[in-house]
Amino acid sequence: MKSFSTILKLALAVSVPVSASAATIPAPPPQVAPIPVSLLVDLGSGQVLEQKHPDTPFLPASVTKVMTAFVAFEEIGAGRLSMDRQFQERPETEKEWFAKGTNMYITTKDRPTTRDLLHGIMTASANDAAVVLGEGYAGSIQAWAAKMNDAARRLGMTRSHYNTPNGWMDEGNTYVTASDLVRLADAMITRYPDLYREFSGHKRWVWRDVHMRSHDPTVGVVPGADGIKTGYTREAGYNFLGTAERGGRRLVMVLAGSPLPKVRDDAAKALLEWGFAAWDTRHLFDQGQTIAQAKVQGGDARSLPLVANREVHATIPRGTQPGITLAVHYDGPIKAPIRKGEQVGELEIRVAGLAPGRVPLYAGRDVGPAGWLDRLLNGLINLFT
Repeated sequence: MKSFSTILKLALAVSVPVSASAATIPAPPPQVAPIPVSLLVDLGSGQVLEQKHPDTPFLPASVTKVMTAFVAFEEIGAGRLSMDRQFQERPETEKEWFAKGTNMYITTKDRPTTRDLLHGIMTASANDAAVVLGEGYAGSIQAWAAKMNDAARRLGMTRSHYNTPNGWMDEGNTYVTASDLVRLADAMITRYPDLYREFSGHKRWVWRDVHMRSHDPTVGVVPGADGIKTGYTREAGYNFLGTAERGGRRLVMVLAGSPLPKVRDDAAKALLEWGFAAWDTRHLFDQGQTIAQAKVQGGDARSLPLVANREVHATIPRGTQPGITLAVHYDGPIKAPIRKGEQVGELEIRVAGLAPGRVPLYAGRDVGPAGWLDRLLNGLINLFT
């Protein structure tokens, strides 16, 4: 199949001077320096604003639970898992996990719902909640881990592997990269926004008589911060997958391997504030706006509108006017049938002097298989063109 790449320059000639120079990257905040792994990405442009070892695998600790929550979101979204479904803990699970690390203190007498367990997982970082959900839904930890790894594969998390639903120490069999975690956060936020808002970004939560609190260092401190998950074990150090949204801009950040919680927390706050203060945006497309038309093969239409599931912009250092180039990439012609909302390509955003960013593009409408009349017309068009 031939790969098509369409270069777009629309709407940029007015806003970008011909003599625009390359951008100078602002220096990241000094608080990030002591942390081995760091990454800050603007989801509206896909551009990396700061990075240090973004593709080096590390132990995620409780950040693992983000994937457990995402798999549950997928099952809820598909109608296979009810929010009100009740779970019963196995006796052996209670014996192993009761009061082990952060906990909901679930017993075999309890009947927590999916909603209870997800609050426990995302807010309280409850180890027992993740195990009860995984075992109760999939039948075993191994089966749940298989679902986690399948989701990782579909999201393009090529350097990550899951062996546990909660991130408890497992001799290094669970590992992730910062780049992969940004993919996971992007999918969680954009595909399941209602579930994300319900379960992420809460500082406290109460179940029965158990009062639990989040260790998130940014929620309630950094304006716009709404999650996602901290993690800690002796082997992993102090980790954080965090995000904040202001004025339509969504930043996602990963910090890993911090030696102390204060170092991680200070870096998290400083990095997000720097991401908003040192960088500006140039609006390109509204959410749902047609960005390009892709060629279709064997369909009841010859072209397909490509749209983004978010507002799209170029991210530029504040006070600069660098040149911007756009390109749409897709493998085509795209074969019908195609469902609306199916990812079919990417928009590449190049800002002079900076690494390019990519934003996923989706089918703007359904395209069914060609009928006999469509095939006849397409044949005639191809014959004469």
